[in-house]
Amino acid sequence: MKTRVITAVVALAIFIPLIIIGGLPLTIVAMALGVIAISEVLIMKKIFVTSFAAIVSYLAVLVMIAPTSWLAFLPGHLTRLTTSYILIMLLLLHTVFHKTRFNFDDAGVLTLAVIYIGMGFNAFINARMDGFTTLLYGMLIVWLTDSGAYLFGRKFGKHKLAPKVSPNKTWEGSILGTLAATIILAIYLHYFPVGQLNVWLMVLVTILLSIFGQIGDLIESALKRFYGVKDSGKILPGHGGILDRFDSMLVVMPALYLLGII
Repeated sequence: MKTRVITAVVALAIFIPLIIIGGLPLTIVAMALGVIAISEVLIMKKIFVTSFAAIVSYLAVLVMIAPTSWLAFLPGHLTRLTTSYILIMLLLLHTVFHKTRFNFDDAGVLTLAVIYIGMGFNAFINARMDGFTTLLYGMLIVWLTDSGAYLFGRKFGKHKLAPKVSPNKTWEGSILGTLAATIILAIYLHYFPVGQLNVWLMVLVTILLSIFGQIGDLIESALKRFYGVKDSGKILPGHGGILDRFDSMLVVMPALYLLGII
């Protein structure tokens, strides 16, 4: 527990100033986190992090995360989507010449990971570009829901939410975590409006995003259980890997875009 608390304090001391500053520093950090996250998938899949497939995956996730202005050097007919497509085709081509070491299943997993991680961190950057209060809103949804679900789950939890994936999560913790996050963020939205919707519609959006965040947590739990690992990585002592810490945000931030908030 002591290690976990120390890691959290140090991480927040570094991360909070970065999200306040935004701009280039935050973009570089988001891209670095994306590369680390995809490397965690590579390790779980037992693919060398310095292999051809790994390098292509790093490039693909960087293309997905990078702000549109950073891709201006590409020829006019090449967009983020088409460039990512070319890189994914390289992964498929790799299965032809190295099928004993890299197969279609490997390529499929890395493609999904690139989209999942790349779109998540790209939306994270776009939320900050929309404004500090927008990004903080998304992050508070994740933090408050997670904390509430943990505290209320320990106190009142009786019915398992997804026992085969995450045995410690309960329906009581999930519902009360969402309720607590919604109440606190309703107050936040009154003082710091986000998006173009009125406060009441934003309360409904908050409920949806809180649910999406918990789904993101369960998705990553399912990923770890499938590969038989406790944590996605070891970069954060006491907390695991980047995917362990950003699993909910990787779903909540794109949802902010899909719901028209950013």
